[in-house]
Amino acid sequence: MRALVVVSPGVAEVQEIADPVAAPGELLVAVERVGICGTDVELYTGEMAYIEQGFTTFPLRLGHEWAGRVVAACSADDAGWIGKLVTGDTMLGCGRCSYCQSGHQHVCPDRNELGIRGNWPGALAELMVIPTRFALAIPDSVSLAAAALVEPGGNSLRAVQAAAIEPGHRVLVIGAGTIGLLCAQFALAEGAEVHLAGVRPGALALARELGVPHVMTIAELAHGFDDAFDAVIDATSLESVPELCIRLVRPAGRVVYIGISSTPSTVDTRDLVLRDITVVGILSASPGLAGAIAAFASGAVVPDSLVSEVVSLDDVPSRLEGARGANAGPGPKVHVDPRL
Repeated sequence: MRALVVVSPGVAEVQEIADPVAAPGELLVAVERVGICGTDVELYTGEMAYIEQGFTTFPLRLGHEWAGRVVAACSADDAGWIGKLVTGDTMLGCGRCSYCQSGHQHVCPDRNELGIRGNWPGALAELMVIPTRFALAIPDSVSLAAAALVEPGGNSLRAVQAAAIEPGHRVLVIGAGTIGLLCAQFALAEGAEVHLAGVRPGALALARELGVPHVMTIAELAHGFDDAFDAVIDATSLESVPELCIRLVRPAGRVVYIGISSTPSTVDTRDLVLRDITVVGILSASPGLAGAIAAFASGAVVPDSLVSEVVSLDDVPSRLEGARGANAGPGPKVHVDPRL
């Protein structure tokens, strides 16, 4: 089969490799759609912290936002999966430790992260295997594009849930990438008064098209918004934004950090204590995957317009370098169809 392999930092190529074979308790999936995200870019450039920490080594195979159809199952008990469109959890916990047993496999110290950490190859290939216990079926009402957005959708749903939104709450999402725009959509579905701040004009225009009523640049937050929001969600990679969030949220409000910068950010904990602010960090989509699928299936959130283009495996190296096709739309997400 053909697969995208990052052989060393900044060097990626499509290679012919042996087809994977499902072991007991695993499903063989023909991949139909894969999203490229910022984590993939960091792995490609070699800047991802997991590489320095030794959790990830080259060569590596990327791709953790995916959807595909099950074509084989090793175990007879899994035969019912064959033919179904599925996605899966990225965080493949050991299943034995206390974290896994309590439903927190996303912080299992011995976890693989599909296409990111450990030894489990990613989905940028014609075929992949996934443990059956981490597979999730996609309903017919969910488009292929949305199916491959379930992973960022789960992250975004968790961020919005952590914000403890009630109808009428004023919620600010900072960041107009995939996660930020999804957070805004989930917050709208909760009945919030949603504000979104970003940088790129095209992304801000897309936010308006998605129904976000209050859209601005991050620079505009500098004046007139102190203590203005019941909850603030940081979906950026900017080291200055965590401190800004604390200033913008009202006393007794909530701040959710789902974005992460490449360098440390500074927050004065005195501001948290003296203003009774609740702060939550979100690592993984795992607990939010089923909810994201349900929201996409019901139409409460429709994420398809976040996809700017669908490209082939051969196009992936240029997209990891930041290129976009001449006909790419304004959405922040590039999707790959390994069948092209």
